[in-house]
Amino acid sequence: MKVSFVDLALPTEGAVVFLVEKDSPLTGLAAEADSSCGGALSKAKDVSRFTGASGQTQEIVAPAGLDVERALLVGVGKSADNKETDWLEIGAKAVSALSMSGSTDATIIVDLETADAVHVAEGALLRDYRFDRYRTKEPAAKKPTLGSMAIATADTNAVEAFEARAMVADGVFMTRDLISEPANILYPESFAERIKGLTDLGVDVEVLGEAEMEKLGMGSLLSVGQGSEKESQLVVMRWNGADKDEQPVAFVGKGVTFDTGGISLKPGEGMEQMKWDMGGAGTVVGLMKALAGRKAKVNVVATVGLVENMPSGNASRPGDVVTSMSGQTIEILNTDAEGRLVLADAIWYTKETYKPKFIIDLATLTGAIIISLGHEHAGIFTGDDDLAAQLTKAGLETGDKVWRLPLHKNYDKLIDCPIADMKNIGGRAAGSITAAQFLQRFTGETPWVHIDIAAMVWSEKDLPLCEKGGTGYGVRLLDRMVADNYES
Repeated sequence: MKVSFVDLALPTEGAVVFLVEKDSPLTGLAAEADSSCGGALSKAKDVSRFTGASGQTQEIVAPAGLDVERALLVGVGKSADNKETDWLEIGAKAVSALSMSGSTDATIIVDLETADAVHVAEGALLRDYRFDRYRTKEPAAKKPTLGSMAIATADTNAVEAFEARAMVADGVFMTRDLISEPANILYPESFAERIKGLTDLGVDVEVLGEAEMEKLGMGSLLSVGQGSEKESQLVVMRWNGADKDEQPVAFVGKGVTFDTGGISLKPGEGMEQMKWDMGGAGTVVGLMKALAGRKAKVNVVATVGLVENMPSGNASRPGDVVTSMSGQTIEILNTDAEGRLVLADAIWYTKETYKPKFIIDLATLTGAIIISLGHEHAGIFTGDDDLAAQLTKAGLETGDKVWRLPLHKNYDKLIDCPIADMKNIGGRAAGSITAAQFLQRFTGETPWVHIDIAAMVWSEKDLPLCEKGGTGYGVRLLDRMVADNYES
């Protein structure tokens, strides 16, 4: 959908959207339009249950006296109290209400004094996304008709401010695309090829194959993909937006393009969802597109370990011992605890090669995080209070919420092992925490945060900013964290 900004005036075609305060009469252009159509808007409002509460909508089709197809009232609650996330959802609500309406064009009138036109526009853009690449026989009645959305505002700075938000949205869309692709289309090598497209934005991309990783001693990562016919890959992306001597910030993503569980095979029911076990890598790639797209003034290195976890005669077995790039040995007790094996070598490689200010890793790592936090927050684990605070703040602002969980030496003891330096599972208790403790053993003195996004990358229902499916969680979170704290 095309989103544009226009002068503050009533449109003469398509649909028009008016923002309405809770328990308040129509004002501004909404009142002017109401007068033109003989009070039809206020009458529809008064005879329905529409009060202007945030997220409420009321549609009036073909109002006489207005040169539009339909008018949509969208409640904003008490606008003076609204935060960024509220305005995002208001813009998204307008799109979701009009998407299938039959109108191809719409204009949102943003003339409330405290309204945020930029985030209304961003919310509209984010909600319009749908993944329909493989739908060949979709009935016309189920296809969206809305193709453009104009934001009518007196804010003269809105256009420039929205340009950066649109670039971030592009990053979100790339993440959603990657997460939604089936595993026969998106596997380690084809994923790496898509990442190479970021070179068009000025991102340096380097791809390491299995031979190169073997020379580096990445026995932990390589053990995960050895049962697959698809070759594992390690992809490094670099964006240099600051002084060349500026220490970079680093992001690492788990990219298991399909996870059967390996020899520790998962149950068949629901296994198709494991196409999105590369969600951490998908978020990191989308973040790099967002940062490069808006020309972020920061140096960033991002690493994704791309593997496919399959059972075969060559697959890793429970009880195998592997040696990581760090030299630490790992007994694999469960081949379905594979993401941490990928991240162990990717984190170590990033730390040793690029000496970053910090490392943040993202992974769909544990089902236990869903039991802990449901689908409302990602879990974060870190010993660095400043990084935790930065992420928490960015999460509240963007709606990509996080919740900090503990790390402690007593949890760390649960992954001690009698025949190797550590084992890859710590038992049923505190499963998300022991997974994080495992990763911490590969971070050294580098400040580090682990974000378990298993609950957040995919939704089984429509959400305010997206349809059912890939959410793009984490791109806006990390973009905001970087923008607020690390850009020069």
